[in-house]
Amino acid sequence: MDLDPNDDQRALQEMISRFAADRFPSDVTRTFGDVGGFDRSAWRELAELGTFGIALPESAGGVGLGTIESVLVHESLGAGLVPGPLLAATLSAGLVPGVLEGDVIPAIVTRPIHQVALVEHFQNSDVLLVIDDMGIERVEIAAIDGQIVEHPTDPTTPVTVIRELPRGEQIGDAHLALAWRRLGSVLASAQLVGNSEASTSLAVGYAKEREQFGRAIGSFQAIKHMLAESFTRTEVARSSVWAAGVTIDEPEVADVDRAIAGARLMAARAATENAKTGVQVHGGMGFTWEVDAHLYLKRAWILETLFGNLDEDADLIALHVAASR
Repeated sequence: MDLDPNDDQRALQEMISRFAADRFPSDVTRTFGDVGGFDRSAWRELAELGTFGIALPESAGGVGLGTIESVLVHESLGAGLVPGPLLAATLSAGLVPGVLEGDVIPAIVTRPIHQVALVEHFQNSDVLLVIDDMGIERVEIAAIDGQIVEHPTDPTTPVTVIRELPRGEQIGDAHLALAWRRLGSVLASAQLVGNSEASTSLAVGYAKEREQFGRAIGSFQAIKHMLAESFTRTEVARSSVWAAGVTIDEPEVADVDRAIAGARLMAARAATENAKTGVQVHGGMGFTWEVDAHLYLKRAWILETLFGNLDEDADLIALHVAASR
């Protein structure tokens, strides 16, 4: 297991980061959640970079790399607060025609125990993919009635309430559904790591510029400690997520589900705590709409719920710790 990215992997991350900064600055990202705000041309450009087919074999139109490369790409996407159904597109690119090229926009949801489902990006999607223990179903959008949530938690992530989720055409079996859950959790954790790093960078930049009592607030010991803790949380979470990504491709080196659960716990804590720290460092401005600090916190709250449950992940880790004693 090698957790030191090589030059090609770092170049891949830098390419995605540059694209995100150029095509998805915060003023553009903020509009993606609006009705009609989804920019399909920008989405196709993102797809043309190979974003959704990083780990697909070249014979299937993908790039032919591994899960760890997908993890690195989603880390950069998370740092750039890139909007849209990134996980749904990455998971379904090899299964649903048109997704790999960015022509078809997928939404994804786990079938709820009770019929009410909350689906992200449904208002802009062309197809809904439903996961349950039996497999994966494709449900046509025309067969679904949904109500858009007027004020979602993350303004860049539109949410639709679906009260009756119909059955659809099964396109994947239980084995594939489990693989999607595992990969989806790791990629969501990767985005959380990128989120935590970016919110810390935003806070550090502000701390260097903002002055009180004739000094930059970043020179105050309390602020230094807060930001140092944010940096540490990110690096610990990053190591955990990278390890989980490698484990998916090399399951013989560690317990896959334990690695994924640990990665989610570390990444979610890093993202939420670092974003809260960023808001605090910005002071009263941090709570305002104009400052981007709140966007990182709200995105982190959304990401920590995707393809995982923090309580269940914590229980899984606790069981492994208890069993090892």
